[in-house]
Amino acid sequence: MAQNTLTGKQIKANGLQFKKSMVIMWTMVKKNVKNQYRRSVLGIFWTVLNPLLTMLVMAFVFSNIFGRGDINMDYPVYVLSGNIVFGLMRTATVTSLPCMVNNYDLLTKTRVPYFVFPASNVVSSLVNFGFSLIALIIVMLIRIPAGVEFHWTLLMIIVWLPSIFLFSLGISLALCSIYVRFRDIKHFYNVFLTLWMYLTPVFYAPSLLNSTVRKVLFVNPMYHYLDYFRSLIIGVVPSWQTHVLVYAIGIVTMLLGWLVFKSQRKSFIIYI
Repeated sequence: MAQNTLTGKQIKANGLQFKKSMVIMWTMVKKNVKNQYRRSVLGIFWTVLNPLLTMLVMAFVFSNIFGRGDINMDYPVYVLSGNIVFGLMRTATVTSLPCMVNNYDLLTKTRVPYFVFPASNVVSSLVNFGFSLIALIIVMLIRIPAGVEFHWTLLMIIVWLPSIFLFSLGISLALCSIYVRFRDIKHFYNVFLTLWMYLTPVFYAPSLLNSTVRKVLFVNPMYHYLDYFRSLIIGVVPSWQTHVLVYAIGIVTMLLGWLVFKSQRKSFIIYI
């Protein structure tokens, strides 16, 4: 009987701790979104304008200067869709990288699970992605005369989002753990992101690459996330194999990131 009572108390305590963690995480998410464009005249509207302006630059450069290859969808929509998907992962991981160091005061003064800090940055990037979707819809509306159509498959974005969330969170957990001990990882990761972006068909068609590079492209996780997302835009439901693949990538990355995070979290206070 005592054991059952103790178990009940533990469950209640865990529930309260989880509720507290979610409240703190949501508070941090709102703070992250507000601080991103603090003291800016347009403020949060930059989350819509940024992808639009980037799309205009890329569409001009690769349509008129370098060429874009064989693409089966409207090019401005192609560029913008690739940019906001890659931007989701990039923003989530870059902002999460120093989060343990930047939140040292909260780490030492509150009893909040450490994972809340990287998780809040990933959730913040999802919020920004939601605003970027508005920019994508605006461009699609403008490009209707050029043949762009809206399909019900766009609603399946809610099926796709958890997979890239897990993928981004896994990378974020690993990066913020490594950054505590090895601060130079920030500079290496920025260089790696540049290479990663060019190895991802954000603004070009995979057909432009030779067969050897295309093989490398297939093992690039972001290629599969972009391909899934663009399939929804053109009205194609991805195969069950594609669903399994993107979720397998997300879950495996999440588990690996969690293992790194768990193995290092006891030393966070010491090295920070």
